[in-house]
Amino acid sequence: MFERCVFADAVSTYEDARFVIFGVPFDATSSFRRGSAEAPDAMRKASYNFETYNDFYGIDLTSVPVHDLGNLDLSYLDLDRCVDDMLCMTGDTVRGAIRDSKVPIVLGGEHTLTYGCARAFVEQYDDIGIIILDAHLDLRDEYLGAKQSHACVSRNIIDDLTDRCALIGVRSGSAEEYRYAEENGIMWHSADEVSDAGMESVMRQAIDALSDRGARRIYLSIDSDVIDPGYAPGVGNPEPFGLDPRDLRAAIRMAAPQVCGFDIVEISPGYDHGESAILGARLVREFIAAKSARQK
Repeated sequence: MFERCVFADAVSTYEDARFVIFGVPFDATSSFRRGSAEAPDAMRKASYNFETYNDFYGIDLTSVPVHDLGNLDLSYLDLDRCVDDMLCMTGDTVRGAIRDSKVPIVLGGEHTLTYGCARAFVEQYDDIGIIILDAHLDLRDEYLGAKQSHACVSRNIIDDLTDRCALIGVRSGSAEEYRYAEENGIMWHSADEVSDAGMESVMRQAIDALSDRGARRIYLSIDSDVIDPGYAPGVGNPEPFGLDPRDLRAAIRMAAPQVCGFDIVEISPGYDHGESAILGARLVREFIAAKSARQK
C-alpha cells in the first residue's frame, strides 16, 4: 500500500508515534497547473533544511515521536474510479490513525483528498469542525464534469458531511459560489479580513463560530494557494493578494490545541525553485511543535 520516503525526524515506530505522516501523490482533477502529486516527496526533501529546535515553544522535534508511513501507492488505480478509490484509501489511512490514537498529517496532492480525511473524522467524532485555509471558495456543484474535484471540495464537505466548516483567506470564486455561500449561511473570511483585522482575530471568530455549532475538535486543511504567490509561487492555482507565511503560522498556533488532524495540499513543485515545498515543510514542523507543546 505504501511507498517509502521519510520526513525529517520522523524516526519513531508507528506504535510509539504520536503523529503519523503520509503522502497522497494525486492530482487527477487539477485544472490549471498539474504537479501536486510530486509535492509529498518535495516537502520531505525540504524538511531536512531545518534545525530540529523550535525556539518559540522551546521544543526539539527530535524528542517528538513522529512516524512517516510514506506515500499511498496510487499507481494501480483505474482511471474511471481513481478519485473515489483515492478518497477511500486516504480515509482508511486516517481512520487507522484515529483508531490508534494518533494525529494524522497528510501531504498532498490536490485538495480533493481533504474530503476523504474529513469524512473519516466526521464518522468518528460528532463534535468535529473543519477549518480550511484557501484562496478559493471551492463551492461549485461540479467542475469540468466532476463532482469530486479540487474545485468542489468545500461544497462536498458542507453538503455531505457537516456544516461546521469555516473558510479563511478567500479571494476567488464564481458569482454562483458567492451566492451559494450567502444563501446557505456558509462561514467564510476573506484574505482582506485577515490583512485588516489580523489572523488571530479571524481565527478566533472562526473557532468561536464553530464552537457555537458544537465543534470541540478541529480538522485543519491548508490549501497552499491561500498564501500570496510572492511567497509560494509553486501552487496549482495561484491567486494574488494572499496571506503571508506568518499568517499561516499564527493560524496553526491558535488552532493547535483543538486540531486532531491536518493536511497541506496543492503545492506544485515544478513551478518554482523549491520555495513552496520549503514553506510547506516548515508549516508541517510548526504544527508538530505547536501541537506537542500544547499537550504538555
